[in-house]
Amino acid sequence: MHVLVSGAGIAGPTLAWFLAKLSIKVTIVEKSDAIRPYGQSIELQATALQAFKKTGLWEEVLKRHTTEKGTRFISPCGHPVAPFPIREGLQASFTSAFEILRGDLADIVYQATKDHPYVTYRFGTTITRIIENTKDGVKVAFNDGSIHHFDLLVAADGQWSKVRSMVFDPTTITTIHKGMYGAYWTISRIPKDSDWWDIYISLRRRIMALRPDPYGSVRVYLSCMPDTPSQQRQWREASRGGRHVQQELLKKEFSDAGWQAERFLEGMGAAPDFYFQTVEQVRMKRWSSGCVVCIGDAAYAPTPLTGEGASLAVLGAYVLAGEISELRDVQCPSKALEAYEGRFRPFVEETQRIPGVVPGIAHPRTSWQRWILIGTLRVVAWVFGFAWVSKWLGSEEKENGSFPLPVYQKFEI
Repeated sequence: MHVLVSGAGIAGPTLAWFLAKLSIKVTIVEKSDAIRPYGQSIELQATALQAFKKTGLWEEVLKRHTTEKGTRFISPCGHPVAPFPIREGLQASFTSAFEILRGDLADIVYQATKDHPYVTYRFGTTITRIIENTKDGVKVAFNDGSIHHFDLLVAADGQWSKVRSMVFDPTTITTIHKGMYGAYWTISRIPKDSDWWDIYISLRRRIMALRPDPYGSVRVYLSCMPDTPSQQRQWREASRGGRHVQQELLKKEFSDAGWQAERFLEGMGAAPDFYFQTVEQVRMKRWSSGCVVCIGDAAYAPTPLTGEGASLAVLGAYVLAGEISELRDVQCPSKALEAYEGRFRPFVEETQRIPGVVPGIAHPRTSWQRWILIGTLRVVAWVFGFAWVSKWLGSEEKENGSFPLPVYQKFEI
């Protein structure tokens, strides 16, 4: 079998690692010239953590931990008002003990697969056309004009997947806008910066946050839920515009937000990793068609609101590779695609369920709404301070009962 993977983020290289263990040839095409070193803090939760440990790369993850000590909500003066420190191995904080930058996790898996004899990376390469997609495989054209045949094509090219748009009817794909926009970038660290994830809840439905990284810099995150039709139109248009348009809107909307808004906005222009995001979920009626299958955000982007994007990417790669490992020589890959979806879809759909009050509850319009929210967080932080409460919440490594990790014998060797 020869598998083509589009996208060298987290899902694609993780899938390549497991397929290579099965002695399956994998070609990964990526539009960028190299693995992108950018991205905010992510975490692997519950069964995803257990699945990733099967790669033997966990020690590398621990070496690149972001050093974050926990999460704390702060006042306009920067004073913590509701701290949630990490309790080792326990789910008592918004911060995980296993935080890592997205770019670092992608690089770890890339470094582990780039020299493998069964894995080939082609950077600066994209799929321009899918010529055939039948039970016998797929024939694709690349941007260099070459045409190749593969037994299976995996779309792991993100929320706005180009491969997905070439294969699947748009009516079978739903994007659910959560009414929220976010922006991320890196700025220089200064002495007063802490090793905590500091979150400031401003008024008029705005949030600012600052997180540490292991490289002597800090990561800025801004989010907004535009209220009026005029605001909504401006944010929608900015999401389709370029970096300049997006940054001008952020300056306009956040210049009076308080806390360190001025510093954040000043550092935005020079940031090499500026990223503007419309917070949307992706839901597909089917994840595969013929010998093309979607994984990760291309199939089921859950939004950052769930904190499960990286976990679903790793689990999806593991389950797809596992189901392929169960095929007999005479069976078509489509059998594995059906098994992958049948086993994994219920968990994905459960993960994508977001309460109707989210994210609105965290984006207060008025002072009294913020007062209630901060007061509630103070109480919760106080309750979580009791050791028995933290233990009751459970372990970060404990498998989620709604998705016990499947065991595939070829990955247990």
